Amino acid sequence: MSTPPASHAPADHADDRQGANGVHRALQIIFAVAEAEGPDMGVSELARSLNLSKTVVHRVVRTLVDDGFFQMDERTRRYRLGPAAVSVGLSALARMEVPEIVRPHLEALVDHSSETATFSVRYGDKRMYLSQVLSPQEIRMAVPLGKLFPLHIGGSSRAILAGMAPEELDRHLERALPGEGNAPERARIADEAAAVRARGFTVSAGERQADAGSVAAPVFDARGQVYGSLSVCGPLNRVRDERALALGPVVVEAARAVSAGLGFRAPA
Repeated sequence: MSTPPASHAPADHADDRQGANGVHRALQIIFAVAEAEGPDMGVSELARSLNLSKTVVHRVVRTLVDDGFFQMDERTRRYRLGPAAVSVGLSALARMEVPEIVRPHLEALVDHSSETATFSVRYGDKRMYLSQVLSPQEIRMAVPLGKLFPLHIGGSSRAILAGMAPEELDRHLERALPGEGNAPERARIADEAAAVRARGFTVSAGERQADAGSVAAPVFDARGQVYGSLSVCGPLNRVRDERALALGPVVVEAARAVSAGLGFRAPA
């Protein structure tokens, strides 16, 4: 009687798990360096931040250097992103179609709210409506695509302000509302931005357009900078008070999904 061939399945599965764990550790290390406050990191610093052994980190970073994802400073023995990482990032950006990323989330907001959903992008000290999905209701809001608006008026604009770092917001307000006479207004907007930042969304009632209400949340890009904002807007009698507050978390969740589609990784 012939002996059946030995099965290699358990060993294969073990190899698969080991390979997946290795990929996961490599990605952890790449993201740690990419998201570090400084331009580079050392092995000890990486090991502490990721709760990995220095031996494991050193083995992974040497492989990443060999593959061009990291560069090592021979003097400091610290690592920074290399040309292969830059190439992958640029390739992803070149293939990114922002309207296609955003549209499913706008459609989902309209399905949920039966109001118009919009997406605005920041252009320096102003912002522009890039896309919208209209409400199915007979009386509805529609926004002018391609027109520039200031960043200190309207819910979509103020959501972008709330996404700025406080020091960047202060510089913007000094440019947009210069002079001592505007100091109280700058302080008011900065305080409101801090409150919106904590809550996650802003509510506007007849601020940019009479009889219009909106709920908006900031959208961030892969660099962690505010890219624009997502909003639900409609007649003020339908988008205000309790209903506006109830829509807030839904808009925030959609904005987070768009941000993730643009490459943003929220801090742990």
